[in-house]
Amino acid sequence: MIDDKVIDNLANLARISLSAEEKAQYQKDLESILAYVSKIGEASDQDPAKLSYPLTNVWRTDEDSFDPETYSEAILAEAPETKDNYIVVKKILENGGDN
Repeated sequence: MIDDKVIDNLANLARISLSAEEKAQYQKDLESILAYVSKIGEASDQDPAKLSYPLTNVWRTDEDSFDPETYSEAILAEAPETKDNYIVVKKILENGGDN
């Protein structure tokens, strides 16, 4: 249980002054937080092998791989302007580039 001495020490460390009502409220809040953290600690102690749901690998291999140029023609056909298999866009940088 958190007593007034602990609350006073925490207030001193935080360099704040607390009224009696604030101390009582913080005491309730801190006890609630510590109780919740204790429950989380109990849950994390469970053996994963005893869980009720199966653990499976969610990663999959890329079975539907494709050639990098598979969709290039279709994408370039949708662009308003192209040059040498690239989409032409408005230049936004004035200096620092070769273009």
